[in-house]
Amino acid sequence: MGGRCSKLSLCWFHSRLKGSVNLESSDLEKGAKNEPSFGEFSLEQLKTATNGFSSDNIVSEHGEKAPNVVYKGKLDNDRWIAVKRFNKLAWPDSRQFLEEARSVGNLRSERLANLIGCCYEGDERLLVAEFMPNETLAKHLFHWEKQPMKWAMRLRVALYLAEALDYCSSKGRALYHDLNAYRILFDKEGNPRLSCFGMMKNSRDGKSYSTNLAFTPPEYLRTGRVTQESVVYSFGTLLLDLLSGKHIPPSHALDLIRGKNFLMLMDSALEGHFSNDDGTELVRLASRCLQYEARERPNAKSLATSLMSLQKEAEVPSHVLMGIAQETAPSTQPLSLTPFGEACMRLDLTAILEILEKIGYKDDEGIANELSFQMWTNQMQDTLNSKKHGDTAFRAKDFTTAIDCYTQFIDGGTMVSPTVYARRCLSYLMTDMPQEALGDAMQAQVVSPEWPTALYLQAACLYSLGMENDAQETLKDWHKLGSQKEQKLNNMYSFTFCFNFLTFFSP
Repeated sequence: MGGRCSKLSLCWFHSRLKGSVNLESSDLEKGAKNEPSFGEFSLEQLKTATNGFSSDNIVSEHGEKAPNVVYKGKLDNDRWIAVKRFNKLAWPDSRQFLEEARSVGNLRSERLANLIGCCYEGDERLLVAEFMPNETLAKHLFHWEKQPMKWAMRLRVALYLAEALDYCSSKGRALYHDLNAYRILFDKEGNPRLSCFGMMKNSRDGKSYSTNLAFTPPEYLRTGRVTQESVVYSFGTLLLDLLSGKHIPPSHALDLIRGKNFLMLMDSALEGHFSNDDGTELVRLASRCLQYEARERPNAKSLATSLMSLQKEAEVPSHVLMGIAQETAPSTQPLSLTPFGEACMRLDLTAILEILEKIGYKDDEGIANELSFQMWTNQMQDTLNSKKHGDTAFRAKDFTTAIDCYTQFIDGGTMVSPTVYARRCLSYLMTDMPQEALGDAMQAQVVSPEWPTALYLQAACLYSLGMENDAQETLKDWHKLGSQKEQKLNNMYSFTFCFNFLTFFSP
């Protein structure tokens, strides 16, 4: 069972914590395969879904004043949708509208708010897309209420957007109309997605840019045509938004960059939370995108490659970085946990500390520590002293010192102790380092595969990372394995009793 448990845990956690920021276009497509194929909706269906196109259901930034309004709606199957209703004169040719909508509707990617259908009854022209419940980039960047967007999340937005544009380009849909912070939406997991609505113009012969001319690509001002390079220019303006937390005109930003005053661009809310090297590289990418000559701008694929190397906290879920609460699935039946497991489920660090102190090192018994005589004489004393000092600091609640001492013990390599990993794990949790804590909890299980403390600590770390559903699954898995182990022991005891009974009474 030990090998099975260890393998189960490591594979399970690897699948959840593996950075999702290194995905090819084919991987992004596979992740969106569960979405329904493109279809046609009746006007009556969409009226019902949006409460008769009620103004209370409007989610587009300019409300009813916009020529094309976006509504939130709910279908009969309880699926939430976004419905874009075009101006009645926007697409007079229904066949042309359907052809264009189908082309966009054939795209499927985890980086897009995918188009799932349309309606073209009479003079009505409507698009239907996945609904994204967690607002727009503009809201989180310019009008935040609880916390400014973290640096790691801004870098993730930039990467996911570059991947979305690269995916669209690979499918022959490289043009995007009026790319701006209102076109970036956040799904229920807090991941940024590019709205598919911007892949169709607001009308057959309409303009591709509706924003202030200060943000419009220079070649569009000259020719009135949007090109792949125009989209990259708009991507550069979004990089400026992410850097500054404001909507700064490119000309003003480029003046600051040329004068080597790029730090004046940076959002003051980010002070102390990013390195100058990372800031410099993002500014460099933005300035390349904003080149006056379109041919000198990079393409989406090269942008995605450059942004990949800048990613921070790639293993932390987006909803955690965004501070978006997640709904926890109700448990079908209460789990029977030990007091230590209960403390981990509550994330009661004080109770966890008390129990770990009470347990001491008794769970290390039976762990193989084969040492040569020379290793014993030369290194053992220093190793034991590191552990001793770590234990003293741990009891004194000096968790920073405990981490340093336990690290010396582990790096010494002469002894292996799951308890030391457990104690350093809790020390990391106490100092607000949950990702490092999770690594130690997993390592403790590698050393001692059937040790419940290791699994319970993994659950506590996941709770601390905001991954409540994963933490619940960990507890359920361990509860299931524990029950199986208990059943095996009961069967063994029953067999032994029966064997002894028969032996005793046999002639």
